[in-house]
Amino acid sequence: MLDLNLLRVFDILLEERSVTRTGARLGLTQSAVSHSLNRLRYLLSDELFVRGPSGMQPTPRAVEMGPQVHAALNQLQSALAPADFDPATSERRFTVVAGTYASAVMAPSWVDRVAHVAPRVELAIAEFSGDMPERFDARRVDFLIASVLAAPERFVRESLLTEALVWVVRADHPRFQDVKIDLETLVSAPHVVISRRLPGLINEGGERRAFVTRASWEDAGAFESALTARGLTRRIGVTVPDTYAAMAVAAFSDMATLVPRRLALLSAAAGRLKLIEPPYESPMVELNLLFLKERLAEPAIAWMRDLIRATATAL
Repeated sequence: MLDLNLLRVFDILLEERSVTRTGARLGLTQSAVSHSLNRLRYLLSDELFVRGPSGMQPTPRAVEMGPQVHAALNQLQSALAPADFDPATSERRFTVVAGTYASAVMAPSWVDRVAHVAPRVELAIAEFSGDMPERFDARRVDFLIASVLAAPERFVRESLLTEALVWVVRADHPRFQDVKIDLETLVSAPHVVISRRLPGLINEGGERRAFVTRASWEDAGAFESALTARGLTRRIGVTVPDTYAAMAVAAFSDMATLVPRRLALLSAAAGRLKLIEPPYESPMVELNLLFLKERLAEPAIAWMRDLIRATATAL
């Protein structure tokens, strides 16, 4: 008879790819995790995981059975869980995918709220990946916080807040000391551009469509349109992978970059950056909360969703 504890070890190991982290999550020693894995290997006649340079790598059999095992464990947990969710005593783990903005602007107060009302709850803030729909379906992700332009029908997409975009340069930049900066001055400095990689694309004919999100804080082409109307062009000095990298480069160079206002204010307060209002019409950007429709019936998911929304409202 298969011990469900073995499947729990398998499930966490597939997510963590580390015997040490798996043991820490389950309250087991490394030897206990290894012993459980060896028992499961024997029962299934497959190595399941092999040690590699970046941790424990799953075999094709482990990858194939992983989503089904995870979904089955979650269904069993839901069936045995109390009808109500008590945050004061719950030891549930919530996984929220969030980018630089949400992690820096929302997470501090959100995490503090959770710590006060649900001290035993564990939070995991994860990075975006190309298999987000599959991770949601396998219950490995509970929520996504991002600027989501489109998502499959089985998801709820709620507005959390809107954000303005501002340009930033280093505080003592010699070209940007005037109170009001015009478009010509803005393009006189090279720009830091955040990668425009889109994590997902819509397939209109398919049921399992991927998400379409803003890869960075874009202004829907407003800046480029303003340049075209004035016959101006800009020079890109460097392309970076995220907003924090863009602000760091701007703080220690003569370059300018376009970032969300609340995030820019965190660095401006330390005296490193100067904020510049866009000298053109710049649209607001919406930040969304995404989750599976069917999961709103779960008391724990409904509670966390309300807590995230309350945090955004407070901003």
